[in-house]
Amino acid sequence: MNSFIRYPVVRRTAFAIVLLGALTACQKNDASAGQIAGKVDNAAQQAGQSLDQAASYVGQQVDAAKQNIESAASAPTVTIDPSALASNAQANLQGAASATNAGLAKAASMTGAGLESAGRKLQQWSNDTMAASSAAAASSDTDSSDAQKQMDK
Repeated sequence: MNSFIRYPVVRRTAFAIVLLGALTACQKNDASAGQIAGKVDNAAQQAGQSLDQAASYVGQQVDAAKQNIESAASAPTVTIDPSALASNAQANLQGAASATNAGLAKAASMTGAGLESAGRKLQQWSNDTMAASSAAAASSDTDSSDAQKQMDK
């Protein structure tokens, strides 16, 4: 347990008592021994009251600290089970991997379907272009022979 000298209030009070005693002893008037004794007695009473107040304050602080410690000790504690955390983390990772795999499969399927559709459209366009080209060439041959006939006349 700490001595009372360590508390600032007690040190100040003791210093005040010593100072009052020194001032009383150094007084230059012709005070009688009874007056000095009365003044020292008053100073001692005041110092005693100050010590009582300081002790009361310290006691209150100690009681408050004890109550805080008791309330902290009675609070529920948190327990962490590492194996449960690892198991939950593994389950979460497996779920995420499964969802990612399903998403990638769907994206690949949709991409394949889109490419197939684009291929059909491109083939259809190519066929249409070829047919139009053939028709234009045949028409061109007919037009050129008609033009030749016209020139020959």
